[in-house]
Amino acid sequence: MANNQTTIADIAKAAKVSAGTVSNALNDRKGISPDKKQEILEIAERLGYRKSTEQREAREIRFVLFKRHGFVVDDTPFFSQLISGIEAALRMNGYRMLITQLNLSENHTSETLESLVCDSCNGVLVLATEMIRDDLSLFSGLKKPVVFLDNYFRDDHADCVSIANEESAYAATSMIINAGHKQIGLLSSSTHINNFYYRKRGFETALRDFGLELSPVHEVSICPTLEGSYRDMKEILADGKNEFPTAFFAENDIIAQGAMRALKEYGIRVPEDVSIVGFDDMPFCELLTPRLTTVNVNKQNIGQEAVTLLLRRIEDDRVAAISTFVKTEIVKRDSLLDMKASKKINRALVADML
Repeated sequence: MANNQTTIADIAKAAKVSAGTVSNALNDRKGISPDKKQEILEIAERLGYRKSTEQREAREIRFVLFKRHGFVVDDTPFFSQLISGIEAALRMNGYRMLITQLNLSENHTSETLESLVCDSCNGVLVLATEMIRDDLSLFSGLKKPVVFLDNYFRDDHADCVSIANEESAYAATSMIINAGHKQIGLLSSSTHINNFYYRKRGFETALRDFGLELSPVHEVSICPTLEGSYRDMKEILADGKNEFPTAFFAENDIIAQGAMRALKEYGIRVPEDVSIVGFDDMPFCELLTPRLTTVNVNKQNIGQEAVTLLLRRIEDDRVAAISTFVKTEIVKRDSLLDMKASKKINRALVADML
């Protein structure tokens, strides 16, 4: 007998596929083989599935832009590409994205959280870049799957998709050391961000493994905004008491760019006087002079991984909490001076002169 209460989830279970795959088949979308589509349609007919206004499921995912202070989460290429990856993955799986801003510096936080509790969406993605561990409790009342992206909360029962920050910073620092640098500084954020915390850990671990250490005078703490990092670096340079290392690892590209702008104004050359390596590989890195060596992060992949994890949680909420770390790669450009190669060239020039 036909069951007029059959849902997409019922068909997905019978066909042993995801709800998104069923939605693609029923709505004649791409991304599914003809044979699998036919199989799903036959199962839907056998179960008595009928598309009707009453039966049509919401198929919506709420994307929450969480802002604790707004210094990092902003309208930048990083976040626009990340959102693009989320939207594309949701569309492929038959979902629509709804966006909500949750700003702790504003007065209507409780109303926003209450609306999320009452929301009929299938699941929630939270851009957690600016979140701290205490903020997790804000989402504990949601009776639907939640995935936090661009952050990692160790030892907490939360689904997270993050950059492999510690491992990537370790690799970038190792590259700087292998280029012959022994005095390496850190351009760090004056505002706490979990991602930056793990990048600093990877940086310091690499130094220790190579028998080096971070001198306190070589850690420069500046604002993580473009104008803020430029302003703070100018103040440090104006003070005249700074002792620069031969290279800096910057916790992100925006910090690196602001610092490079200030250094240039004070006649300090990059990379001849000080090398700089960033993190994120923002589009402007190719346009800087010199072009910035940095860690490339696949922003769209972070979004796609977060959607994959959320849809898995929607289908089966019994799975233990999962943390996914997106791999990176180093992009070598012009802002890192290879001191070993430079010494070889200098020795060759001296030999020619003799």
